[in-house]
Amino acid sequence: MNNFTYYNPTKLIFGKGQLDALPNEVNKYGKTVLIVFGGGSIKRNGIYDNVMGKLREMDATVFELSGVEPNPRVSTVRKGVEICNREGVDFILAVGGGSTIDCTKAISVGAKTDTDIWDIVTKKEHAKDALPFGTVLTLAATGSEMNAGSVITNWELNEKHGWGSPFTFPKFSILDPEHTFSVPRDQTIYGMVDMMSHVLEHYFHQTTNTPVQDRFCEAILRTVMETAPKLLDDPENYEYRETVMLSGTLALNGMLNMGYQGDWATHNLEHAVSAVHDIPHGGGLAILFPHWMMHVLDENVDRFKQFAVRVFDVDPTGRNDRDVAIEGIKALRNFWSEIGAPSRLADYSIDESSVDVMADKTVVARPEYGNFKKLTREDSVEIFKASL
Repeated sequence: MNNFTYYNPTKLIFGKGQLDALPNEVNKYGKTVLIVFGGGSIKRNGIYDNVMGKLREMDATVFELSGVEPNPRVSTVRKGVEICNREGVDFILAVGGGSTIDCTKAISVGAKTDTDIWDIVTKKEHAKDALPFGTVLTLAATGSEMNAGSVITNWELNEKHGWGSPFTFPKFSILDPEHTFSVPRDQTIYGMVDMMSHVLEHYFHQTTNTPVQDRFCEAILRTVMETAPKLLDDPENYEYRETVMLSGTLALNGMLNMGYQGDWATHNLEHAVSAVHDIPHGGGLAILFPHWMMHVLDENVDRFKQFAVRVFDVDPTGRNDRDVAIEGIKALRNFWSEIGAPSRLADYSIDESSVDVMADKTVVARPEYGNFKKLTREDSVEIFKASL
């Protein structure tokens, strides 16, 4: 493995009833609070009222930004920045899933600079500071509650970019599995695909001697796969929600990829698709990941064989390594299909007419992308066509 420095300052507050910690945590930073959330679900399920009650306990002055999109828009970020600047906000609280948290991260940076936030998202400028923020997680999926990353969409330009900075770690994140009981079935499925995809992005790398990290990855993948069918049959089971929620956080808080760099090409491909078609992120990953795997398989067949044997119990006896590897890829595709994830871009009415424009989006930031194997626009075209 490579030399590394691990840093994660986010305080994780996990378990039933942990919202009680909110007043004490927020009070460390000030009493003028902006809460950021998406649609009306947190009002329907009671989480909004509970959060507001906790903020009233500390006599907070509260402002609101609602309507954060599933693929959060830079236009919404700018609205949040304007509120922070106008009202002198001390602290931002994201109440929702990864999209809400990603939007909050961008607001926190935008509120501390005169630079337009899109220039920071696109890395033309760098963040120099951020308002402190915390999260109350309501959807297990992205891991954004315990990392510095964020993904923002510019719908006017049809571009979607990942970014981050040392300033965009949440100060704390409150994770109560009961807050995810009311998550709809399709979003629960997409969330589990997303966290598995994060693990897979880590897992497929070319660095040698990573046995500890490999076993961490394999354990999380197998745990999510074992839990997923049971959770979908019993969505208000606390233990199943608890297991999946912690898996999503561990999948992308930096622990799994100590000492190496993962791939992330499939996320780049999906960002291009949803920048054009605004599809669910987890749905796009479910479609694209197995096709990326087949496209890059010959770069390191041994890695894919290990994945097949350790994660899906494929029997390698008397078989060549490539056939074993392919069976593992097919097993992943079958598992995601079995739990209800989409398998073709056609499931979202995306056809070949979109391939070129989506391929263009994959190379907006740089002419090559990915780390397991460097991909070009031509590779993007091939993977998109295979995914139709």
